[in-house]
Amino acid sequence: MRPRTYARWPRSTRLALPRRVTLRARLTLVYSALFLVAGVVLLGATYVLFNQQINRSTVKVVAQRPSPDTDSDATVRQNDVVFRDGQPIAIDDVEKWMREQQQQLHDAATTSMLTQGGIALGVVGLAAAGFGWLIAGRVLSPLHRVTETARRIAQAPAADRVLHERIALRGRHDEVRDLADTFDAMIGRLDRSFEGQRRFIANASHELRTPLTLSRALVEIAMNRKAASADVRQLGDSLLDIHARHENLIDGLLVLATSENEVVDPRPVDLADVVTHVAAMTRAEAAAAGVTVQQAAAEAVTSGNALLIERVVHNLVENGIRHNRGPAGWVRVTSRIVAGGRVQVEVTNTGQSIQPHEVPALFEPFHRRAGNRQVTGRGAGLGLSIVRSVVRNHGGGVDAEPRDGGGLVVTVTLPAFADHGSAGTTGAGEAATICPRML
Repeated sequence: MRPRTYARWPRSTRLALPRRVTLRARLTLVYSALFLVAGVVLLGATYVLFNQQINRSTVKVVAQRPSPDTDSDATVRQNDVVFRDGQPIAIDDVEKWMREQQQQLHDAATTSMLTQGGIALGVVGLAAAGFGWLIAGRVLSPLHRVTETARRIAQAPAADRVLHERIALRGRHDEVRDLADTFDAMIGRLDRSFEGQRRFIANASHELRTPLTLSRALVEIAMNRKAASADVRQLGDSLLDIHARHENLIDGLLVLATSENEVVDPRPVDLADVVTHVAAMTRAEAAAAGVTVQQAAAEAVTSGNALLIERVVHNLVENGIRHNRGPAGWVRVTSRIVAGGRVQVEVTNTGQSIQPHEVPALFEPFHRRAGNRQVTGRGAGLGLSIVRSVVRNHGGGVDAEPRDGGGLVVTVTLPAFADHGSAGTTGAGEAATICPRML
């Protein structure tokens, strides 16, 4: 079975990757670690100094000689040392006893210092981590604005339609402010570039319509003269075909420029009506090419611009007719509801074999496949580019894959209309107020 290759342009193509430790958490960990290291060093230095100081100290022992009235039978000897509690100790054992007492005092003091110091260090360390988390969040809050703005632009149905948005960060002029200002400047240049490109396409297309219309009128007048010879009429037919191709190109550029604009006042559109209408419109052309148009129109309501959605289906069906294999060829167009609150239109056609790596290039403007059997000259090479642009702007995606045995399978996925009863559904009758041309 032929491997599948997809040319998908969904609203967001970003894969869900495992979330790493945030910068705020890393800053908090670094700050807390530095604080703990500094605290441990300070506690260690205190321990060393305390240890040195306590080793210099001595145990003071209060000794006394036997009192004059001490009984001669008393156990206290002349050379014994007597503590305040009356406990005697031999003078020879005093040094050993003092060392033992000094060691016990040293151990108790150092243990108490380390225990209490460790507890204090832990409590203060937790407090420092909390303050570090709050401070890091406050410092990084401008970066969150930069990230959210960039994410809204990247995930918008038509990304260049929100390029007018700016971060406009206020406050101190620091590194984060420089980043936000640089981002705003970059988005501004992109916005002006896209807007200038759309304006140029629209203006150039409108300006080219007038001379083409005038030229067509002159050719038709020359052809309709009584004195026109057969050669003149044949030349006129050729010129009219060239004019038709140029007009289709201009229309395609206008639609392409229009499809980049935000959808204003979207209405519910039943894809079943669109499929039925497009199939009826294209059957005559398909019959002339020896191709059969098949349809399976199931109710599938989406929301958007009815004219542009019909243009999508029309371009896909006529693309399948133009690039078919002639007699015994067919084009099948289907509408359906799929899981996840989506609806689909699928157009399948027979035709030449297409390699998987060629599929993405089919959606590029003015693309021509090597060995393409394009004999009509009516197409301007913008049909699939318009499909991609319109579907993108409606929040959908386009999948394309080679068909086993030759041809192509193109699936358009759009968001389903949420409430069928809130507005009248726009069918093919309303959508067909203009007839999409072959692009």
